[in-house]
Amino acid sequence: MQRWPVVLFLAWVCFLFFAGIGLFMSGFLLSRIELASSSSCADPLVPPPWERQSLPPGSCWAPQRFSKAVLVIIDALHFEFARFDPAKTSPLPYENKLSVLHQLATSQPRHARLYRFRADPPTATMQRIKGLTTGSLPTFIDVGSNFASYAIQEDNLLAQLVQNGRRVVFMGDDTWEGLFPKKFFRSYFFPSFNVKDLHTVDDGILQHLYPTVDSGEWDVLIAHFLGVDHCGHKHGPDHPEMAKKLTQMNEMLRSLVDHLGNDTLLLVAGDHGMTETGDHGGDSEKEVNAALFVYSRTPLFGSGPPEEPETIPQVNLVPTMALLLGVPIPYSNIGEVMAELFSGDGDTVSAALQQLSVYHINAKQVNRFLQSYSLVAQDLPAEQLQHLQELFSSAVEEHTQLLAQVQGTTVVPAELESRLGSLISRFQRYLREARAVCTQSWARFHPLRMVGGCILIASSCLLCYMVSELATSSHSFCRSCLLYPLPWVLVGALLGLAHVFTQRGLDLLLVSSWAAAASQLGFFWHWWGQHPKRARLAGSQPPLASSGLRQRLRAWLRLAFPMGILFFRCGAMFSDSFVVAEARVAPFLLASLVMLLVGKLHWDGRLTVPESPKQQLLGFSSYRREIWYLLCLVAMLLVCVRLSSFFHQCREEIPQCRPSVFLSPLASLRNTRAKNLFYLLCVALLAGLVYAVQSWLRHYGNLNSSDPLVLFVRWGFPLVVLCIACYWAVASSADDSLGKLQELVQVAVVVFPRAVYGLASVGLLLLLCNPMTVFAKDTRELAGSIVTPYLGVPSSEVDFRHVIPQIYKRMQESQRSRLERGSCRATVAAYGLGSVYSAALVIALTLLGFLLMLLHSERLSFAFLLLFVEAFVLLHIHTCARGLAGDAEPFSVPWYAVISWLLAASQFFYSTGHQPIFPAIHWNAAFVGFHLDHSTNLLPAVLVGANTFASHILFAVGCPLLLLWPFVCEMTNSQRKKPKRESREELQEVEERMMEMRLRESPEKFSTALLRLGLKYLFVLGAQLLACVCAAMILRRHLMVWKVFAPKFLFESLGFVVSSICLLLGISLVMRVDCAVSTWFSQLRLR
Repeated sequence: MQRWPVVLFLAWVCFLFFAGIGLFMSGFLLSRIELASSSSCADPLVPPPWERQSLPPGSCWAPQRFSKAVLVIIDALHFEFARFDPAKTSPLPYENKLSVLHQLATSQPRHARLYRFRADPPTATMQRIKGLTTGSLPTFIDVGSNFASYAIQEDNLLAQLVQNGRRVVFMGDDTWEGLFPKKFFRSYFFPSFNVKDLHTVDDGILQHLYPTVDSGEWDVLIAHFLGVDHCGHKHGPDHPEMAKKLTQMNEMLRSLVDHLGNDTLLLVAGDHGMTETGDHGGDSEKEVNAALFVYSRTPLFGSGPPEEPETIPQVNLVPTMALLLGVPIPYSNIGEVMAELFSGDGDTVSAALQQLSVYHINAKQVNRFLQSYSLVAQDLPAEQLQHLQELFSSAVEEHTQLLAQVQGTTVVPAELESRLGSLISRFQRYLREARAVCTQSWARFHPLRMVGGCILIASSCLLCYMVSELATSSHSFCRSCLLYPLPWVLVGALLGLAHVFTQRGLDLLLVSSWAAAASQLGFFWHWWGQHPKRARLAGSQPPLASSGLRQRLRAWLRLAFPMGILFFRCGAMFSDSFVVAEARVAPFLLASLVMLLVGKLHWDGRLTVPESPKQQLLGFSSYRREIWYLLCLVAMLLVCVRLSSFFHQCREEIPQCRPSVFLSPLASLRNTRAKNLFYLLCVALLAGLVYAVQSWLRHYGNLNSSDPLVLFVRWGFPLVVLCIACYWAVASSADDSLGKLQELVQVAVVVFPRAVYGLASVGLLLLLCNPMTVFAKDTRELAGSIVTPYLGVPSSEVDFRHVIPQIYKRMQESQRSRLERGSCRATVAAYGLGSVYSAALVIALTLLGFLLMLLHSERLSFAFLLLFVEAFVLLHIHTCARGLAGDAEPFSVPWYAVISWLLAASQFFYSTGHQPIFPAIHWNAAFVGFHLDHSTNLLPAVLVGANTFASHILFAVGCPLLLLWPFVCEMTNSQRKKPKRESREELQEVEERMMEMRLRESPEKFSTALLRLGLKYLFVLGAQLLACVCAAMILRRHLMVWKVFAPKFLFESLGFVVSSICLLLGISLVMRVDCAVSTWFSQLRLR
């Protein structure tokens, strides 16, 4: 069997896809260009002073109103959390808890005000921090670096404060440490990623907050609280813990106000909101609707608050804080200054003139940024830039004329107030339209890279289809097809290096793309040059070319109906409605494919027995007995599909949808009886899974030996279940424990998952080292005595040691002589040899299933049980259909089996509580077994990725079962077909070729079958990926591109990467078993 050429060929094909994904992603998700320029006090942006007064000391661009500022960021502070409604007698847990904000706003209306603080998507914490400090719009790709943030190089508010000698003190979320290294006068960072920890960050801030404020050794103080956000992730907003956390924030603000001085500005802001499930990251109304509260002991506003709170974009905070504190506005800011904070205590005209002054500064700064950015990026529409320039020029010209009139007369004209209001409106219009233009052009596309990536993915799909249909079992096929393109990889890499060095530095992604394209072209050239006739014959002369029309149509439908389902699924990727409703469409397509398979078998006459003349005369036919078994399997599949719909997560595009109650952990249940009942059911499901796996292995004889792997399956599996059950028990009651018991629970929450990780790792290592689960019983009868003549009892230990070698030597000589004479026939009974490949895969899938269930909430174990049952049913439907169809190619897996397998993987992606949107990611998985913050981002990324793509992992690793399962289930068919009169020797020959050992008779066909199966799997995955890539490219200016198509593309790409790697691991495991089987046979021949 050609093992390594097959694996390397599949790895090379995966590399082609990866290069295409990377190339397309680099063109589709390019980051916005960050300008290196920064603002300074010397910039000529300040208008001539209309009152003939210079700026006071310590001010830049505008007079400094406050010498100190406190920015309190309450992460995920939704507007409804900050709003107070006295009319509500029975408020929800998150309502009417921040009463101090309401008291200040009503008792001091000119000193305090509440705003709706609208965040720009994506609503991840790092992107919001960037928006709150730079005044710019983060790009979509930045979501991927939310927990691996890099330092902000763009001009920002903190850099301006430090540059102008202000002391900035920070305490809270350690995300700021990576974004602003060495920017703080003093800092107190606390780990932020553990969303289950509600108190560490907040308690650490409270420990330092009041002493720092009282010390006065600061100019700007930033406190970033995380408890509300973590409480939403862990419990959701409608939970008593949220009421406790908001009450704590209320008391903190009440005490903080008492410590503030008259020269201090207080800002309380939420960086984003949260959904009904406590998540964020997208652009739904609940996620972007945050709160902002402004307060000062000195009057801020010239009039009282409006009836309904005003809505302002978050980027507006940057220019407002900069001018209030007397520092320049950051260079790349596109926010609009909150002019009402600059009204002062004067009359209406004086307030309007002050507001007009800051608007003029703000507009000149934004205009300077747009001109600089358009010269570098050249992606802002020219006609819109021209329109903005006209608006700006006319407003500035009128502003200059107005100031000249004010300076030239001692009497203010009667129409001055209306002219000021009109001019302010014109500046507002310019600033808002400029921000809208930037919002529309925030993603810079690279069309050439997108097209190149799309072509590379499409050609890789074509390669997979060609090889999977035309590959032969020749000895040199895999090796020649793999080794010939390797020189082209080097040629492509050299071309890529030459290209990137002539452009700008080294771009590894571009080099990889060149290498992939060159190797692919080399493969196609070699294939067409070496096999032109065979390719043409295979493509133009089907096996049934000489048959009738009905036979030709049947042969065409064999490929047409599964491909039709696949292409329908791919074509529907261009519809945002389909992507939103894919959780219901994927199970429907799976059920439709299976029903079409049954219909096709009936149309082909495979479900009926041959008709006798009498039956033909009467006009009816009888069905085979196997049809009832097949119908039962189809019914079981439909039941599994229906039950899996109870575990779905919701998207905000479907407002009537309610998320499944099974997604929440047991700790969220308040009913103790229901919690205990669900816990017992979950543990029973785990025990049932272990019992089913052990029973299957025992049935096929794979639990008879005493090898370490078999012993682990017997005793290690129950121990893993015990550890998981203990972890679920302590995790579901962790919030109810007190005192010392709480400390023990915190230790147990870490110890039990790590025990599961350790046991599963041991099991996988044993499987890798010795995957054989075969028990050999030697029943060979040897003639002649193999015992030395009896010489009496050994008189000493020396005599006893002398007897044993004589016995062993006599046994060897007797065995050798019998074999040489040919009178000894091997009669070794090998238990479990017929299912040795499948047994290894079943054990690996069970261990992976334990790990993945541990990373999900307890009640999702029901979904995993359905996953295993449905996979088992699909395998038997595939086996039964092949038996009924009388397939003459046992080494080929039909397309319908591969497509249905992948449709099931997509179905259970949704049925394990996931959606292709960022708010639906289960971040809790990163801390299963880890109580403190991670020291590296790799491990949490692996845990969260395993949780998200659990179904992809299981179905990809189990893909070789589609080839192996018909051989495993062949035993009963072989026995049924045996002739009644058969000699003992003939019967033994039939039994020796039974089940999976038939694969050993044709090792070249076996390796080619694995190659073709892997390529078919990659083709279906690649076709789905290609559809998402084309949809994202064609609809890149669609209204829903960043809400629907871009997240779908990212999740499909990551799912392809995970699935392809796991597919390689599954096929490699089969080949490792084959290597062990070959060694076992070699050792058996030497006996």
